[in-house]
Amino acid sequence: MLRGASARRPLVMGIVNATPDSFSDGAAAWDVEAGVRRAERLLADGADWLDIGGESTRPGASPVSQAEELQRVAPLIAAIRAKSDIPISIDTMKPAVARAAVGAGAALWNDVTALRGEPDSLATAAELGCGVVLMHMQGDPATMQISPRYNDVVGEVTAFLAERATAALAAGILAERIWVDPGIGFGKTAAHNLALLAGLDRIVALGFPVLLGASRKGFIRAVDPVATETCDRLGGSLAVALEGARAGVAMVRAHDVRETVQALAMQAAIAGAGEGD
Repeated sequence: MLRGASARRPLVMGIVNATPDSFSDGAAAWDVEAGVRRAERLLADGADWLDIGGESTRPGASPVSQAEELQRVAPLIAAIRAKSDIPISIDTMKPAVARAAVGAGAALWNDVTALRGEPDSLATAAELGCGVVLMHMQGDPATMQISPRYNDVVGEVTAFLAERATAALAAGILAERIWVDPGIGFGKTAAHNLALLAGLDRIVALGFPVLLGASRKGFIRAVDPVATETCDRLGGSLAVALEGARAGVAMVRAHDVRETVQALAMQAAIAGAGEGD
Protein backbone atom coordinates (compact mmCIF):
# COMPACT_ATOMS: atom_id res chain seq x y z
CA MET A 1 0.00 0.00 0.00
CA LEU A 2 1.31 3.50 -0.84
CA ARG A 3 2.32 5.94 1.87
CA GLY A 4 -0.48 7.41 3.90
CA ALA A 5 -3.14 5.38 2.12
CA SER A 6 -6.09 3.87 3.93
CA ALA A 7 -7.56 0.60 2.73
CA ARG A 8 -10.95 2.29 2.94
CA ARG A 9 -10.42 5.64 1.25
CA PRO A 10 -9.15 6.71 -2.15
CA LEU A 11 -5.61 7.96 -2.46
CA VAL A 12 -5.19 11.74 -2.61
CA MET A 13 -3.03 13.29 -5.33
CA GLY A 14 -1.77 16.76 -4.49
CA ILE A 15 -1.35 19.26 -7.32
CA VAL A 16 1.91 21.10 -7.99
CA ASN A 17 1.47 23.46 -10.93
CA ALA A 18 4.85 24.56 -12.28
CA THR A 19 3.12 27.20 -14.37
CA PRO A 20 2.31 30.92 -14.22
CA ASP A 21 -1.18 30.51 -15.71
CA SER A 22 -3.01 27.57 -14.15
CA PHE A 23 -6.68 28.30 -13.48
CA SER A 24 -6.45 27.95 -9.70
CA ASP A 25 -2.94 28.46 -8.37
CA GLY A 26 -0.57 29.60 -11.10
CA ALA A 27 2.13 32.00 -9.95
CA ALA A 28 4.03 34.44 -12.11
CA ALA A 29 7.01 34.16 -9.74
CA TRP A 30 7.12 30.38 -9.87
CA ASP A 31 10.52 28.65 -9.67
CA VAL A 32 11.87 25.26 -8.57
CA GLU A 33 12.24 26.38 -4.95
CA ALA A 34 8.60 27.49 -4.89
CA GLY A 35 7.56 24.16 -6.36
CA VAL A 36 9.52 22.24 -3.74
CA ARG A 37 7.91 24.30 -0.97
CA ARG A 38 4.48 23.52 -2.40
CA ALA A 39 5.35 19.82 -2.56
CA GLU A 40 6.60 19.81 1.03
CA ARG A 41 3.38 21.46 2.17
CA LEU A 42 1.28 18.85 0.37
CA LEU A 43 3.37 16.07 1.90
CA ALA A 44 2.80 17.51 5.36
CA ASP A 45 -0.92 17.69 4.59
CA GLY A 46 -1.04 13.95 3.85
CA ALA A 47 -0.78 13.66 0.07
CA ASP A 48 -0.26 10.10 -1.20
CA TRP A 49 0.88 11.23 -4.67
CA LEU A 50 2.09 14.48 -6.25
CA ASP A 51 1.02 15.52 -9.75
CA ILE A 52 3.53 17.84 -11.44
CA GLY A 53 2.45 19.88 -14.44
CA GLY A 54 4.37 22.39 -16.53
CA GLU A 55 1.66 23.35 -19.03
CA SER A 56 -1.73 24.69 -18.07
CA THR A 57 -4.73 22.78 -19.44
CA ARG A 58 -7.31 25.31 -18.23
CA PRO A 59 -10.00 26.29 -20.77
CA GLY A 60 -8.48 28.58 -23.37
CA ALA A 61 -4.89 27.85 -22.36
CA SER A 62 -2.15 28.43 -24.93
CA PRO A 63 0.37 25.68 -25.70
CA VAL A 64 3.82 25.73 -24.10
CA SER A 65 6.94 24.74 -26.00
CA GLN A 66 8.55 21.41 -25.22
CA ALA A 67 11.76 23.12 -24.12
CA GLU A 68 9.91 25.40 -21.70
CA GLU A 69 7.87 22.55 -20.24
CA LEU A 70 10.97 20.44 -19.75
CA GLN A 71 12.72 23.32 -17.99
CA ARG A 72 9.76 23.68 -15.63
CA VAL A 73 9.19 20.06 -14.64
CA ALA A 74 12.37 17.97 -14.87
CA PRO A 75 14.44 19.92 -12.29
CA LEU A 76 11.43 20.12 -9.97
CA ILE A 77 10.80 16.36 -10.06
CA ALA A 78 14.47 15.69 -9.41
CA ALA A 79 14.47 18.13 -6.49
CA ILE A 80 11.37 16.56 -4.94
CA ARG A 81 12.76 13.07 -5.46
CA ALA A 82 15.94 14.07 -3.64
CA LYS A 83 13.84 14.92 -0.58
CA SER A 84 11.07 12.30 -0.64
CA ASP A 85 10.08 8.92 -2.04
CA ILE A 86 6.46 9.97 -2.57
CA PRO A 87 5.10 8.67 -5.91
CA ILE A 88 5.13 11.39 -8.57
CA SER A 89 2.88 11.82 -11.60
CA ILE A 90 3.81 13.95 -14.62
CA ASP A 91 0.89 15.83 -16.17
CA THR A 92 1.89 16.29 -19.81
CA MET A 93 0.76 15.70 -23.37
CA LYS A 94 4.31 15.38 -24.71
CA PRO A 95 6.22 12.05 -24.89
CA ALA A 96 9.61 13.77 -24.56
CA VAL A 97 8.50 15.50 -21.36
CA ALA A 98 7.14 12.22 -20.00
CA ARG A 99 10.45 10.53 -20.79
CA ALA A 100 12.47 13.20 -18.98
CA ALA A 101 10.07 13.17 -16.04
CA VAL A 102 10.26 9.39 -15.63
CA GLY A 103 14.03 9.66 -15.85
CA ALA A 104 13.93 12.22 -13.03
CA GLY A 105 11.76 10.01 -10.82
CA ALA A 106 8.12 10.14 -11.95
CA ALA A 107 6.17 6.86 -11.94
CA LEU A 108 2.93 7.84 -13.71
CA TRP A 109 2.19 9.65 -16.98
CA ASN A 110 -1.05 11.63 -16.57
CA ASP A 111 -2.11 12.56 -20.12
CA VAL A 112 -5.21 14.65 -20.81
CA THR A 113 -5.14 13.41 -24.43
CA ALA A 114 -5.27 9.73 -23.36
CA LEU A 115 -1.97 9.15 -25.22
CA ARG A 116 -3.30 10.64 -28.47
CA GLY A 117 -1.26 13.84 -28.36
CA GLU A 118 1.64 12.57 -30.46
CA PRO A 119 1.95 9.60 -32.86
CA ASP A 120 4.50 7.92 -30.57
CA SER A 121 2.72 8.51 -27.25
CA LEU A 122 1.49 4.94 -26.81
CA ALA A 123 4.81 3.41 -27.84
CA THR A 124 6.72 5.75 -25.54
CA ALA A 125 4.53 4.87 -22.56
CA ALA A 126 5.00 1.16 -23.24
CA GLU A 127 8.77 1.61 -23.51
CA LEU A 128 8.99 3.62 -20.30
CA GLY A 129 7.04 1.00 -18.36
CA CYS A 130 5.40 3.66 -16.21
CA GLY A 131 1.78 3.87 -15.18
CA VAL A 132 -0.52 5.90 -17.43
CA VAL A 133 -3.69 7.90 -16.85
CA LEU A 134 -5.98 7.94 -19.88
CA MET A 135 -8.26 10.97 -19.62
CA HIS A 136 -11.29 11.90 -21.71
CA MET A 137 -11.29 15.35 -23.31
CA GLN A 138 -13.52 16.63 -26.10
CA GLY A 139 -11.42 18.98 -28.23
CA ASP A 140 -8.26 20.54 -26.80
CA PRO A 141 -7.63 23.00 -23.95
CA ALA A 142 -7.84 26.00 -26.27
CA THR A 143 -11.26 25.06 -27.67
CA MET A 144 -12.79 22.40 -25.44
CA GLN A 145 -15.37 24.63 -23.75
CA ILE A 146 -16.79 25.98 -27.01
CA SER A 147 -20.23 24.33 -27.17
CA PRO A 148 -19.35 20.76 -26.07
CA ARG A 149 -22.08 18.30 -27.08
CA TYR A 150 -22.94 14.67 -26.30
CA ASN A 151 -25.94 12.45 -26.92
CA ASP A 152 -25.11 10.35 -23.85
CA VAL A 153 -22.15 11.80 -21.96
CA VAL A 154 -21.72 8.90 -19.54
CA GLY A 155 -21.98 6.27 -22.26
CA GLU A 156 -19.69 8.13 -24.65
CA VAL A 157 -17.00 8.86 -22.06
CA THR A 158 -17.11 5.27 -20.78
CA ALA A 159 -16.81 3.90 -24.33
CA PHE A 160 -13.90 6.25 -25.09
CA LEU A 161 -12.00 5.19 -21.98
CA ALA A 162 -12.59 1.52 -22.78
CA GLU A 163 -11.27 2.07 -26.34
CA ARG A 164 -8.18 3.90 -25.12
CA ALA A 165 -7.46 1.21 -22.55
CA THR A 166 -7.70 -1.38 -25.32
CA ALA A 167 -5.28 0.65 -27.44
CA ALA A 168 -2.88 0.90 -24.51
CA LEU A 169 -2.99 -2.85 -23.96
CA ALA A 170 -2.38 -3.47 -27.66
CA ALA A 171 0.67 -1.17 -27.50
CA GLY A 172 2.18 -3.30 -24.75
CA ILE A 173 1.19 -1.32 -21.65
CA LEU A 174 0.39 -3.72 -18.83
CA ALA A 175 -3.20 -3.71 -17.56
CA GLU A 176 -2.09 -3.07 -13.99
CA ARG A 177 -0.42 0.16 -15.12
CA ILE A 178 -3.55 1.67 -16.71
CA TRP A 179 -5.71 4.28 -14.97
CA VAL A 180 -8.72 6.09 -16.45
CA ASP A 181 -10.10 9.57 -15.79
CA PRO A 182 -13.51 10.89 -16.97
CA GLY A 183 -12.04 14.35 -17.51
CA ILE A 184 -14.35 16.51 -15.41
CA GLY A 185 -14.30 20.01 -16.89
CA PHE A 186 -12.53 19.01 -20.11
CA GLY A 187 -14.96 19.68 -22.94
CA LYS A 188 -18.08 19.39 -20.78
CA THR A 189 -20.82 21.70 -19.59
CA ALA A 190 -21.81 21.80 -15.94
CA ALA A 191 -24.69 19.44 -16.73
CA HIS A 192 -22.30 17.01 -18.44
CA ASN A 193 -19.97 17.08 -15.41
CA LEU A 194 -22.80 16.42 -12.97
CA ALA A 195 -24.10 13.56 -15.11
CA LEU A 196 -20.62 12.01 -15.19
CA LEU A 197 -20.33 12.25 -11.42
CA ALA A 198 -23.72 10.61 -11.04
CA GLY A 199 -22.59 7.86 -13.42
CA LEU A 200 -19.13 7.18 -12.00
CA ASP A 201 -20.14 3.62 -11.15
CA ARG A 202 -20.18 2.79 -14.88
CA ILE A 203 -16.63 4.07 -15.33
CA VAL A 204 -15.41 2.24 -12.24
CA ALA A 205 -17.01 -0.92 -13.66
CA LEU A 206 -14.50 -0.86 -16.53
CA GLY A 207 -12.12 -2.49 -14.05
CA PHE A 208 -9.29 0.05 -14.20
CA PRO A 209 -8.48 2.33 -11.25
CA VAL A 210 -10.18 5.69 -11.70
CA LEU A 211 -8.51 9.05 -11.07
CA LEU A 212 -11.05 11.80 -10.39
CA GLY A 213 -10.02 15.43 -10.77
CA ALA A 214 -12.70 18.03 -10.03
CA SER A 215 -10.99 20.20 -7.43
CA ARG A 216 -12.03 23.88 -7.58
CA LYS A 217 -13.44 23.53 -11.09
CA GLY A 218 -15.89 26.01 -12.58
CA PHE A 219 -18.91 23.69 -12.77
CA ILE A 220 -19.27 24.06 -8.99
CA ARG A 221 -20.72 27.49 -9.75
CA ALA A 222 -23.73 25.79 -11.36
CA VAL A 223 -24.70 24.63 -7.88
CA ASP A 224 -23.36 27.63 -5.95
CA PRO A 225 -23.33 30.76 -8.14
CA VAL A 226 -21.56 32.69 -5.36
CA ALA A 227 -18.44 30.53 -5.86
CA THR A 228 -16.96 32.76 -8.55
CA GLU A 229 -13.42 32.47 -7.21
CA THR A 230 -11.56 29.15 -7.14
CA CYS A 231 -10.83 29.57 -3.43
CA ASP A 232 -14.59 29.59 -2.77
CA ARG A 233 -15.11 26.04 -4.07
CA LEU A 234 -13.74 23.91 -1.26
CA GLY A 235 -17.13 22.62 -0.15
CA GLY A 236 -18.09 21.56 -3.65
CA SER A 237 -14.68 19.96 -4.21
CA LEU A 238 -15.03 17.90 -1.03
CA ALA A 239 -18.55 16.82 -1.97
CA VAL A 240 -17.26 15.53 -5.30
CA ALA A 241 -14.37 13.69 -3.61
CA LEU A 242 -16.81 11.98 -1.25
CA GLU A 243 -19.08 11.02 -4.13
CA GLY A 244 -16.07 9.62 -5.95
CA ALA A 245 -15.19 7.53 -2.92
CA ARG A 246 -18.76 6.24 -2.73
CA ALA A 247 -18.56 5.18 -6.36
CA GLY A 248 -15.23 3.42 -5.89
CA VAL A 249 -12.65 5.71 -7.50
CA ALA A 250 -9.06 4.87 -6.60
CA MET A 251 -7.63 8.38 -6.31
CA VAL A 252 -8.81 11.99 -6.20
CA ARG A 253 -6.72 14.89 -7.44
CA ALA A 254 -6.90 17.87 -5.08
CA HIS A 255 -5.56 21.34 -4.40
CA ASP A 256 -6.76 21.30 -0.78
CA VAL A 257 -5.08 18.09 0.33
CA ARG A 258 -5.45 18.35 4.11
CA GLU A 259 -9.20 18.95 3.93
CA THR A 260 -9.67 16.24 1.31
CA VAL A 261 -7.73 13.64 3.31
CA GLN A 262 -9.74 14.50 6.42
CA ALA A 263 -13.11 14.30 4.65
CA LEU A 264 -12.31 10.95 3.05
CA ALA A 265 -10.89 9.55 6.30
CA MET A 266 -14.04 10.59 8.17
CA GLN A 267 -16.26 8.99 5.55
CA ALA A 268 -14.23 5.78 5.82
CA ALA A 269 -14.36 5.85 9.63
CA ILE A 270 -18.14 6.22 9.60
CA ALA A 271 -18.48 3.37 7.13
CA GLY A 272 -16.18 1.21 9.26
CA ALA A 273 -18.17 1.94 12.39
CA GLY A 274 -21.36 0.93 10.62
CA GLU A 275 -19.84 -2.35 9.50
CA GLY A 276 -18.96 -3.16 13.10
CA ASP A 277 -22.59 -3.08 14.27
